[in-house]
This record gives sequence, structure tokens and C-alpha cells, in this order.
Amino acid sequence: MTLQQLTYFLAAANHGSFSAAAESLHMAQPSLSDQVRRLEAELGVSLFVRAGRRLELTEAGQTLLPHAERTLEAAEETMASVREVRTLAGGTVSFGTFGSAHHYLLSGLVQDFRAEHPDVRLRIFGQNSSEVADAVREGRLEAGLILLPIDDRGLDVRATIREEVHYVSAEPERLRESMTIEALARAPLILHDVRWATSDPTRRQLAERAQAAGVAIEPDVEVEYLTAALDLAARGLGDTVAPRFVVIGRGYGRRLGSVPFDPPLYDTFAFITRRNAHLSPATRALIAIAERRIDQLAKRLADAPPRIQRDRDA
Repeated sequence: MTLQQLTYFLAAANHGSFSAAAESLHMAQPSLSDQVRRLEAELGVSLFVRAGRRLELTEAGQTLLPHAERTLEAAEETMASVREVRTLAGGTVSFGTFGSAHHYLLSGLVQDFRAEHPDVRLRIFGQNSSEVADAVREGRLEAGLILLPIDDRGLDVRATIREEVHYVSAEPERLRESMTIEALARAPLILHDVRWATSDPTRRQLAERAQAAGVAIEPDVEVEYLTAALDLAARGLGDTVAPRFVVIGRGYGRRLGSVPFDPPLYDTFAFITRRNAHLSPATRALIAIAERRIDQLAKRLADAPPRIQRDRDA
């Protein structure tokens, strides 16, 4: 059985005659009908029966039809993927990331990808993880790097590393002990991701803890960006919640200190794709580079201090 024979079989089934099928494939009718007879001989069954001037499928032909369609679709997808690999020298990759990803690995990711695939254009969407998940689920993005938890309906989710989230303040007296959810409910809070307050992964975790403890998290100030929350906290206008590595990496350690939560609170990084989706070679290449960058980031996170002491001389 060959792909060519299945192609001829489907053409005859769709057109209802060998001559019309041969015409649609721009070939001689005897060659097509000969290949269909060879297929019937190999299977040991008749696939067609004449009904007047038309060909009708036998029971065996009706059984073969959906399998033949799936086989040819899979073959075309396979050939397309190989062609794409061979010609990974153009096109555009659209990839989503959580909003603060640029603090961790975005610059290095773009640099590495451009070095390896200079002819492929990149479109990186920095959004809230929930927004990235919606875009991937709806097919507007092929893949993304997000923070958990998210709504994972229709998605394949692969968790990678996690980063500890700290309570951050410019006031040392508020950083003497690990932060509990009960104490957080009483704190002068500045929280970011105001547009996604109910679906942002970090805020969802805080809300779930607060609900279990019978308290409510009601921030005094809400802003869009993490850096804006940190800037306001550094001015003494309130306290915030942020990944430990961002506080250190952005130089806020001179003006801000931090303590972990009790129990610890984490941002978990994860790759998402649409369930059972075929990814383009360019997207697969980008994910592979992101995985390398995340491995490097994991080593840096392991070396970060468990808490941040503010520089009192700053």
C-alpha cells in the first residue's frame, strides 16, 4: 500500500468515477484505475462497485475512507514540518511571556535566537499570564512562557522552575519576621497587575490563602507594572510583593528589604502550547533556547540570598 494509491482511491471516491478522478489529478485514467486495482488486490477486497454510471464505495471502501484521509493528512503534516526545518530562514515567531519575564531572561533569549536564526523575525508579547494563556488557547500565539496557576483548559502545560516571592518594604521594622497571610491583610499594600487582579497567578495564590484564613487582601494602591509597585515602595508609600530575584537584579536592594512568606510563596514558570498542536520549527527552536536560558537562571536563583537586607546607608 502506498500514499499514491491512497491518493488515487480518495480521488475516485470523491469524484465518483476513475476518469473524473484522473482528470482532477492531471493523469491518464488507466494509470489511476490500475493503481486502485493493485490496492484492492493487496487488501483482498473490492473498494468500489458500479451503480449506473457512478462508482460507489463498498462496505470495505467506506471503512478505508477515513483511515486513508487521516494517513494522507499525517503524511502532509510530516512533509511540511521537514520542509520548514530545511528552510528555517524566514518567517515570524510569535511568543507570549508573563509581564516580568524581561527581568529574568528576555534579553538573553532574543540575543541567542537572533544569533542562531538571524532571518527569522521575533514578536514577543509581554502580558499577564492569563492573557497569554487565552491567546495560546485561541490560536493567536503558538506558545508562551507563563506563571502558574492559570486556566489550563485546552492547553499542554509543562512546569520548569520556581522563584520565591517575597514581602518587600523600605521599613526594616516590618521585615523582622516572615510574612503570614494574616499580617499581609493588615499591611499597607501596593500591588501590581491591576487589570488582572482576579486572575494574575501571584494574586490568585494570595487570594486563596486569604480565603482559607478568613481574611481579605485589600491593597491601598494598585498599579499595572511590578517596577511601578517597587518604585512606590522604595519611596516609603507602602509595601509590595515581588519575586526575590527581581528585587535584587533591578538594584532595589539599596532601598528595599524583603522577607519570605510563611509558608513560602512561589512563582512557578511553565511553557504552554495548545493541546496536541503542531508547533512550527521556529517556535520549537525558540522554546529550546528558552529552556537553556531557564537552566542558567535556575543556577542564579539557587545562589540568591534567602532574604534581602536593605542597605541602611543608601
